[in-house]
Amino acid sequence: MGIFTEQDQELIANAISDAEKATSGEIRIAVEKHCKGDTFDRATAYFSKLGMDKTAKHNGVLIYLAYEDHKFAIIGDKGINRVVPVDFWETTQTAMKAHFSGGNIVQGIIAGIMLAGEKLALYFPFEGDDINELPNDIIFMDQDKNK
Repeated sequence: MGIFTEQDQELIANAISDAEKATSGEIRIAVEKHCKGDTFDRATAYFSKLGMDKTAKHNGVLIYLAYEDHKFAIIGDKGINRVVPVDFWETTQTAMKAHFSGGNIVQGIIAGIMLAGEKLALYFPFEGDDINELPNDIIFMDQDKNK
């Protein structure tokens, strides 16, 4: 069995969709088995690779998880970084870690999505002409969902 069941993937995609209903921001999840190098640097590279730095308002958020290495990062683009409290990403990671340490990866990711979504909605509320700029499905960076 892979890291996420089909049901898990659906729960995560639905959490992203729900969070994005209140904001023009974009949230994505990138997953792989192992993190080569520094976790933050890896997340930053994927942020760019996934085109998250190209959103109209620069308000994308990426949750990166290297599940076999037990490493993760949550990062935002310059638009959201300018407005959230300085400790926002650290407090969000702490909330996620509480779930992860209890063995509930899915709920940890959903907690991160919800917290990011709340801040995005506060600073970048949904406007009538907003479009979903990026897909809501989990991106498996190593392209192997089942191992």
